[in-house]
Amino acid sequence: MTARIYQQPKHAMQSGKARTDDWVLEFEQSAARFADPLMGWTGTGDTQSQVRLTFPSKDAAKAYAEKYGITARVHATPAKRLKLQAYADNFR
Repeated sequence: MTARIYQQPKHAMQSGKARTDDWVLEFEQSAARFADPLMGWTGTGDTQSQVRLTFPSKDAAKAYAEKYGITARVHATPAKRLKLQAYADNFR
């Protein structure tokens, strides 16, 4: 069972920073998806890929993975860049 741990990114359509400090543990897909012959919907028999756990810190997520024997890869969070700009710069 493999999983990935990453920090929740800010959604492009939101201006606030709520829930961006949370760390997420998601299981990777272990079975291929297939098309349902009757409806044509895409499905899978893998229920672990639907599990998504949130943690307050990266260390808590890593400790959970180690406790339950889950092989987890930690994805680093990119550095946040601020574009400091005055309001008057919009009219130049």
